[in-house]
Amino acid sequence: MDVVTMPIGNIRPYARNPRKNDTAVDAVAASLTEFGWRNPIVVDENNVIVCGHTRWKAAKKLGMVEIPVHVARGLSAEKIAALRLADNKTGELAEWDFEKLDLELADIDLDMSEFGFSDSACDVVFDENSAPSESGSHAPQKSISFWIYDYKFSDSRDSVYEFISNNRSRIEALDTEKLVDAIIGAVNAILD
Repeated sequence: MDVVTMPIGNIRPYARNPRKNDTAVDAVAASLTEFGWRNPIVVDENNVIVCGHTRWKAAKKLGMVEIPVHVARGLSAEKIAALRLADNKTGELAEWDFEKLDLELADIDLDMSEFGFSDSACDVVFDENSAPSESGSHAPQKSISFWIYDYKFSDSRDSVYEFISNNRSRIEALDTEKLVDAIIGAVNAILD
């Protein structure tokens, strides 16, 4: 595989990129800062991003002028489109072995929260926001988000149903004690 250094201004994002990745940019920027480039951006022969939109955004945020790129030569437009989707989807198919993950995290002295990991399996985050209430008032309200390993539950029932339907095996691996503590903490905060 050939990797070249290319001016970041010569690279264009794919206009129909279906991934919403803005929330990951800070973590990827932290990773680039800490570890450097270990995975180049992949572009087509017209310098349109095939794989690596989040890395490209992170590099721009960091003010990088040149970045490593692999040009995917010789692929048809259909193959480029398929690679663009497959690159993102295949990563979603893997699951964490949470016992091994906890062992790995315990051996690392770096602040892994910069890369999207939490200190514990379950975190409860309370944010003030100005979303309108059911009465139409824009008074600040408490919004609750649960982080269970790498999945964020918002105060939307849909997020819970989505997690359950897509992650039955992961639910069995959760640390029940931490989950119960997180739920009790959320309930107590609501009642206060």
